[in-house]
Amino acid sequence: MYRACRKRVDTSESSESGTGQEAAKRPAPDGEARRGWRRWAMDTRPLRRPAYRRLWSSTIVTAVGSQLTAVAVPKQIYDITGSSAWVGAASLAGLLPLIVFALWGGAVADTMDRRKLLLITNTGIAVTSLLFWVQAVTGLESVGALMLLLALQQAFWGLNAPARNASIARLVPEGELPAANALGSTVMQTGQVVGPLLAGALIPVIGLPELYLIDALALCVTVWAVYRLPPLPPLAGTTVRRAGVREIVAGFRYIAGHKVLLLSFLADIVAMVLGMPRALFPQLAAETFAPYGEGLALGLLFAAIPVGAVVGGLFSGTFSRARRHGWMVIGAVVVWGAAVAGAGLSGSLWLAVAFLAVAGVADMVSMVFRGAILLSAATDEMRGRMQGVFTVVVAGGPRLADVLHGGAGSALGAREAVTG
Repeated sequence: MYRACRKRVDTSESSESGTGQEAAKRPAPDGEARRGWRRWAMDTRPLRRPAYRRLWSSTIVTAVGSQLTAVAVPKQIYDITGSSAWVGAASLAGLLPLIVFALWGGAVADTMDRRKLLLITNTGIAVTSLLFWVQAVTGLESVGALMLLLALQQAFWGLNAPARNASIARLVPEGELPAANALGSTVMQTGQVVGPLLAGALIPVIGLPELYLIDALALCVTVWAVYRLPPLPPLAGTTVRRAGVREIVAGFRYIAGHKVLLLSFLADIVAMVLGMPRALFPQLAAETFAPYGEGLALGLLFAAIPVGAVVGGLFSGTFSRARRHGWMVIGAVVVWGAAVAGAGLSGSLWLAVAFLAVAGVADMVSMVFRGAILLSAATDEMRGRMQGVFTVVVAGGPRLADVLHGGAGSALGAREAVTG
């Protein structure tokens, strides 16, 4: 897969063959003054950095491609079993390896060349997508095989995410970190909106197996983009140790010893666990908003937060001028909670969707500044481990929220669970 995806290196950009430190050290060019509406529009200065631009451009393709597989796997499992319980079990089967390998992957990212780690993991993700396609076209119809492949792919994702996120600080200057995070988050949120819609449109036309193949081919773009990155080894003077339990524990101690990092993680955990109401959307659609049409209501509820996040990203120009990143996170979390509560109190579907869209904007603001805090407050030798913990929080928080809100919704009712 790697050889199939590899492209000839353009010698005109051979000047990028440093260690990834040069871009981070160069001052961020202010360029022309941003006036009028441009002050609010997305800050695209990080795209002037060839390495970051290439990596970001590949994300546009893979963000959509990964959502095709995210739709295809539960659809195939449900087609085989006819049981939503098996679909839920598959989600848990993917969560455990993601958590374990994200923590370990963060330690690995701090001890080796992150570019090499990204090459290995992106190739692994592409191979598993190809194996998904093989099992589908051969008619294997084995839930066990699907869950095994899902666990394997999530393990690769866990190894990949910390290295990818930690590398950003080596590709752009510190002053451009909020803008870089906004660009990346906007693309990922757009993929969450466009990907499922595209999957739903393609399945009747080309069939479910081809979704896996499209994802595998899309990942070739990412493998090529990573291959073109400059080397990203540990910085000179860094003490390199073997990635193990000791290094993982050292990462947690580092968080505990830095209040800004600790509070950033705690704010995200509280906001996601207590405020992410997606498990209640089916109940809200069936009970509170049934007069609007259950299918329409369900689709709008699920789409509202990602759409709001995309809108927030498109108007993120002011992020780069913000100096109080911690206060921005706190303010965003407060707005998130108030907007989610407003959605729960709304008797109108359109008002609830508007509140959830506002929550999506707040989530984007929180995500951007939490990411900037993690990259700027941590030293490079700890960034991989910080991103590993961040991956666990982002992946595990909403799933834990599903359990808590689902139980509360059954006991108290959907609207009470959202507002409570």
